[in-house]
Amino acid sequence: MSDCIFCKIINKEIPAEIVYEDDQVLAFKDINPVTPVHILLIPKKHISDLTAITEGDKDLIGQLHLAAVKIAEEVGIADEGFRLVNNCREFGGQVVYHLHFHLLGGKKLNARPSQ
Repeated sequence: MSDCIFCKIINKEIPAEIVYEDDQVLAFKDINPVTPVHILLIPKKHISDLTAITEGDKDLIGQLHLAAVKIAEEVGIADEGFRLVNNCREFGGQVVYHLHFHLLGGKKLNARPSQ
């Protein structure tokens, strides 16, 4: 997946402001934030989108969610609340085809996404 921008960030070929890293997950600040806190969480394993996960990925998906909570606590948005979003494929708004979650917070978010 050498053309994947997120794989290049994982391999440190492209710089990013990393806020969390473990053996399975990397998290970094979004370069175009839509909220005061906007962090992308990605698995180090290349998975194209949410529909491509397998039974063997369930521990990895759990680790991504645990990392999201840990980061939310570290950046001070866990108590007030936050949103964890995954855009899946074209109609879901996915732009980079490497599974990723947007951790959004730092302000009150609308109860429903805009239409």
